[in-house]
Amino acid sequence: MQISSRFTIGLHILTAIDMFQKDYKVTSDFLAGSIRTNPVVVRKILGQLKKAGLIHSSQGVAGITMAKPLEEISFYDVYSAIEPVEDGDLFRFHDDPNPDCPVGRNIHELLDGKLREIQSAMEEKMRGYTLADLHDGLEELLQKEEG
Repeated sequence: MQISSRFTIGLHILTAIDMFQKDYKVTSDFLAGSIRTNPVVVRKILGQLKKAGLIHSSQGVAGITMAKPLEEISFYDVYSAIEPVEDGDLFRFHDDPNPDCPVGRNIHELLDGKLREIQSAMEEKMRGYTLADLHDGLEELLQKEEG
């Protein structure tokens, strides 16, 4: 199991919007240049972020802007918008364990609660980080680069 790169691309997109929205018209092409990916990928993720109410986008002069203050957008919000999990479960089981095998017939009962706890812990940790953390971290890195 691995969370796809769409999650980190979403964080990259939002951080770039925050960084550049005052000075540039932020577009999918502009963002694709920063990410070094196809603008189609960026547009798909932008659609998910817009649907989740995290960004505003228009065809006019404004380009793409943040819809909420950075402190109000958690990593979990981005994760939920971009990586919706099937039936709310991060972990998937194989479809047909052998009911005649003692492991096969009991594996769900053995793992279900534990995997829910793991998922809950991860999601709770993601709620603890916001885009404000990325903004502040980027500012620090840029100051270091300047010397």
